[in-house]
Amino acid sequence: MASSDPEFAQYCCELLASAGPCRARRMFGGWGISVEDLSIAILADLGEGDTLWLKADEATRAEFEAAGCRRFSYLAKGQPKSMNYYAAPSDAMESPPLMRPWARLALEAALRSRAAKPVKRQAAKPRKSTN
Repeated sequence: MASSDPEFAQYCCELLASAGPCRARRMFGGWGISVEDLSIAILADLGEGDTLWLKADEATRAEFEAAGCRRFSYLAKGQPKSMNYYAAPSDAMESPPLMRPWARLALEAALRSRAAKPVKRQAAKPRKSTN
């Protein structure tokens, strides 16, 4: 699950720029692409070359599947696993305007994912005894 091409990572950030200022970071042998600390995409080679995988969720999965996009799936300890990411449509890889609707879907899924996470609360400080 490696992707080592920083030029491809930069190109994908340019394609996804309509979602906001993108940042690519190395992670798990591939790349993570985020906008304002929201993970919207990953770059990984699952055996078919470097691929841009866009974040999806229940609300957007049907659109990706209708466009014929493959789901991010891999084997872990001999068991098939998948993540809520789909390969970007091949025509969208040609230009930022063609990627715009897909970047929007990925950003919306990332926003919903963040909103669904429970808010971390700070541990209550022990009260001082007044005795």
